[in-house]
Amino acid sequence: MSRINDKIKELEEYLQELLEIIPENFEEYKDSFEKRAACERYFEKIIEAIVDLGFIFIKENNLNPPEDEEGIFKVLFNEEVISERLSEKLKDAKGMRNFIIHQYEKIDDEIVFNVIKEELIKDIEEFINKIKLYIKRTK
Repeated sequence: MSRINDKIKELEEYLQELLEIIPENFEEYKDSFEKRAACERYFEKIIEAIVDLGFIFIKENNLNPPEDEEGIFKVLFNEEVISERLSEKLKDAKGMRNFIIHQYEKIDDEIVFNVIKEELIKDIEEFINKIKLYIKRTK
């Protein structure tokens, strides 16, 4: 369980750091290369930590292992750890992370900003809370 708690702590630290640097509005985000780059990097780190946490959680709770990273969120949904909506949102966020990393095309800064500001932070907080709740329920 300590690996799960360590990963949750890491994730909470990344979230806190992201909250400290993300601008209040898109104009400020758009006008600052440093802020955009830092926010994108934290987005990447948060999604990597979510995937790691999912794998660790599944392994330590002896749940059916996923076939691949995409399957993590489906397993957690099937085991009633997270909702189907959250499973889909996290899968989408992982897809966006891959898009940012590989920069398949020009990144739409406004979409990235809105996802971080309006969705990612709330979704990750919900994910952490669901993991903690599941642990409490199964103790």
